[in-house]
Amino acid sequence: MNKRVLLPTDYSKNAINAIRYAQELYQDIECDFYLLNAFQVSGYRLDSMRIPEPGEYFYETAKANSEEGMSRLMEMIRSRSENPKHHFHTICTLNSLVEAIKNLIVQKDIDIIVMGTKGITASKARIFGTNTVTVMEQIRECPVIAVPENPAFSPPKEIVFPTDYKTNYKKREINHLVEIAKVHGSTIHVLHIDKDKKGKLSKKELANKELLQDILKGTDYEMHFLPATKVTKGIQIFIERGNCDMIAFLNRKHLFFGSILSNPLVKEIGYEPKTPILELNDN
Repeated sequence: MNKRVLLPTDYSKNAINAIRYAQELYQDIECDFYLLNAFQVSGYRLDSMRIPEPGEYFYETAKANSEEGMSRLMEMIRSRSENPKHHFHTICTLNSLVEAIKNLIVQKDIDIIVMGTKGITASKARIFGTNTVTVMEQIRECPVIAVPENPAFSPPKEIVFPTDYKTNYKKREINHLVEIAKVHGSTIHVLHIDKDKKGKLSKKELANKELLQDILKGTDYEMHFLPATKVTKGIQIFIERGNCDMIAFLNRKHLFFGSILSNPLVKEIGYEPKTPILELNDN
């Protein structure tokens, strides 16, 4: 079965860059790419008592604009390159982005979402756009890769994976990270931040570390132990010491990073993020 990748798009430059990143990341893998544009009708709220229906002027106008944008996007994709391993499907739907994504995850059995960090209306003052943060926060069924605005694709040869070893891991939570590492010959840098300044791991933490090592067998990985007062500061220090092509983290509710919305991890990783972030979810 082909890998199924969902590519939300608002036709912005950042969204197009994220599509190109996904094409390159999975260049050698049979993929079905689902391009999604969740459009809305100007002047109407999706949660209002009445929204325009198919056949009505405002609905048909918004739909036509969405489909025209999708047509231009597909022309751009076809003109850039043809990969026989990649198959594209387009969806234009009147819905909120999160609800449209949730529906497609169920309908198409989506494996992973790749999207830009900012949309067409995102404030330049924000590191991540509202839609990206909302998707990373509310979509728990599959991982999300958030791709920054400007960088050209480079194979993720060095992947930083911070952990506190507080909870055990499951293969299904880590499998997307392992797949990417094996495909691209990446080194996974497992980074433990010793924020409590204990200088050593407890028995439980050691057991969880050994379990993670078992899961990572078959990949090139290195274990790092770094004292730091704050998790985000420790990550920054480590990244500054060497090249980093991707940051992966496991987003557990109420543990370690907690919620993206309440924790400044993503914001503090960089003033202008240049590194794609792979968010894995516990499930």
